[in-house]
Amino acid sequence: MHIEQRNNSKLMWIIAGGLGAVIVLIAIFFWLNNTSESTQINEQLNQTTPAAKKVEAAAPPVATPVEQSAASETANVELVKASILKDKIPENASLAKEEVAKLEDIQKQLDDQQQNLKSQHADADQLIKLKEEQIKLLQQQMAAQNQ
Repeated sequence: MHIEQRNNSKLMWIIAGGLGAVIVLIAIFFWLNNTSESTQINEQLNQTTPAAKKVEAAAPPVATPVEQSAASETANVELVKASILKDKIPENASLAKEEVAKLEDIQKQLDDQQQNLKSQHADADQLIKLKEEQIKLLQQQMAAQNQ
């Protein structure tokens, strides 16, 4: 029996080592895959058009408090330059199509942003109503406890 126990011990160490090696290989694979994806994302961000960068930079943050969003509406902030409407249309049809596609992308981004802001306002209004109800209930509970 002594020989069998010793062989089982060696077998267990071999199995444990094999599993450890497999785990290390999987971890290395995921690490390398993650770094290649992050470099691809960085390259894509660097290749964005200047017009898209201007729109993104000029756009207000997604999660703004109600007071700040009201102040920004009154400030009359331009998201897109007005000169874009007065620019000459390119003579080449393919350049004109690219310009139209670029402007359509900008318009789509602005529409999406407007929709997001409207939904945020609706959510904020609903939260305010719920909090007011919660405060009223708590005041009623406190009044009942004090009496």
